[in-house]
Amino acid sequence: MRITDARVVVTCPGRNFVTLKIVTDEGVTGVGDATLNGRELAVASYLTEHVVPLLIGRDPARIEDTWQYLYRGAYWRRGPVTMSAIAAVDTALWDIKGKVAGLPVYQLLGGRSRDGVTVYGHANAATVEEVLAEVARYADLGYRAVRVQVGVPGLAATYGVGRDRLFYEPADAAVPTETVWNTERYLHHVPSVFARVRSEFGPELKLLHDVHHRLTPIEAARLGKALEPYALTWLEDPVPAELQEGFRLIRQHTTTPIAVGEVFNTVWDCQQLITEQLIDYVRTTVVHAGGITHLRRIFDLAHLYHVRSGSHGATDLSPVCMAAALHVDVSIPNFGLQEYMRHTPETDQVFPHSYRFADGLLHPSEEPGLGVDVDEELAARYPYRPAALPVNRLEDGSMHHW
Repeated sequence: MRITDARVVVTCPGRNFVTLKIVTDEGVTGVGDATLNGRELAVASYLTEHVVPLLIGRDPARIEDTWQYLYRGAYWRRGPVTMSAIAAVDTALWDIKGKVAGLPVYQLLGGRSRDGVTVYGHANAATVEEVLAEVARYADLGYRAVRVQVGVPGLAATYGVGRDRLFYEPADAAVPTETVWNTERYLHHVPSVFARVRSEFGPELKLLHDVHHRLTPIEAARLGKALEPYALTWLEDPVPAELQEGFRLIRQHTTTPIAVGEVFNTVWDCQQLITEQLIDYVRTTVVHAGGITHLRRIFDLAHLYHVRSGSHGATDLSPVCMAAALHVDVSIPNFGLQEYMRHTPETDQVFPHSYRFADGLLHPSEEPGLGVDVDEELAARYPYRPAALPVNRLEDGSMHHW
């Protein structure tokens, strides 16, 4: 069997997605997600101009060799564009291998380690009373874990709070929207929010919160300590992760579990955080961390140091990525949680899939391969639309982390 074609599909059924479809001479196809939110066309170009020509004629069964060929064979390594492109190829090849074997991909990864994948939803609203209603709605839908994001009094906009409760999408304009941030207001408000949520919903519901890289280590330590009475499952992205030593300071002051890693691209990005046990959950993804092959390497390292998985799963990861993530999630021994933001009906139509949600759990497809595809004809009806993520400024006008 040989690869005869590889097509890059860019579509926007409500938001932009980049998908690679690999075709073999025996008619077996595979799909991989290559979406990089706000930089989609950079990955599409990298694939079309630099990767696809290298795939034609290759044996699709040689997944590891192809991964090393695209990684080691390129002098300029790593980075989100390169690793998202490699991820698309890798995921598509696993899809093909599963179809050839007649097995769902998780069976090729060692079979099940659990019956289903626990997922969390996003309860977000402008006020505390409204967010309590949102948490209740997710609990009624069967979710066992909920991320809570709420507006901060005095700020016009807050990360994680959107107009649409089920389909939060921050990339909202061709030119980045500018928002204003005040750390002191935020630190004062958030503990009181979780006091209300925990009081209303008791100790059983898993609660999470995303800081979105906005604090310094000592500020994050203060917040983590203030949240300890409310037993969060994790505090996400408390600080920018470039300075990994900063997490040591957080660790010294709070027992609130820390999750980080959705912007990581390789095992090297999180090696120190994992081996020094500075985090509790690593949030790397199939699409941004080099595909199923490399994501397994990250999770295998994490397992040695009592760090669990908590993969990113926002709406900018297509159903192709979600399908792949579930095959990994259900098979690894150190699974923690999987983020799950539902896609719009239009997206689900473009990407027909057979994974399913029931009683707070997602279940991977039992079909051979990943159990997902891209309808190229329907995808063509939704052309690309420029959409940028916001930027963030402090009240004095200086740039801050979004």
